[in-house]
Amino acid sequence: MASSSATLSLCSAFASHCNVNSRRSSTIMCSLSKPSLNLAKPVSGFLAPSTSSTSRTSFPVAPKFAESVVEAEPETTDIEAVVVSDVSEVAEDKPKREEIFAVVMVGGRQYIVFPGRYLYTQRLKDANVDDQIVLNKVLLVGTKTHTYIGKPVVTNATVHAVVENQGLDDKVVVFKYKPKKKYRRNIGHRQPNTRIRITGITGYEEYPASPNVAV
Repeated sequence: MASSSATLSLCSAFASHCNVNSRRSSTIMCSLSKPSLNLAKPVSGFLAPSTSSTSRTSFPVAPKFAESVVEAEPETTDIEAVVVSDVSEVAEDKPKREEIFAVVMVGGRQYIVFPGRYLYTQRLKDANVDDQIVLNKVLLVGTKTHTYIGKPVVTNATVHAVVENQGLDDKVVVFKYKPKKKYRRNIGHRQPNTRIRITGITGYEEYPASPNVAV
């Protein structure tokens, strides 16, 4: 009898313990299923979102005349094409520069010249501004098809030029010094020069020429 009563008491205690645990788990699951904060309802106070921020800003509608502006672009391109064609026609009317060059000696120095080029040479004493001068020491004349090599000069070949300015070169400082003699000299010098512009090369046609060899 004592053993049967002991087993009954243990069974009742175990059943009561199971009921308590089931109740606790159900309460815990219910608390987890319910949200702690209802986000659907607006929050009152300073944390409440403003209605102005949520509303979208309205943008102005594009004007109806935008399509007409786009359609006007081909007209401008046509005008530009006409202007370019007119410029090309004017350029074709201008005479092309003669493809010729020469090597001329002036004051002991050799210069490569062609019509339209300007260069600075030593001072030409008897030449004034806007004077026409002729350079006779032509060592070589080259064209698109022939080359005239002088021995030492090309006979009858002349280079025509016009005097543009009589000026001075940049200053050159000449400093002299002798140690332990208290001798020092600082001198500046500007060499006079003449600026000329080449206008033409003539008189080389009668000289024997050699054809140019393409490299």
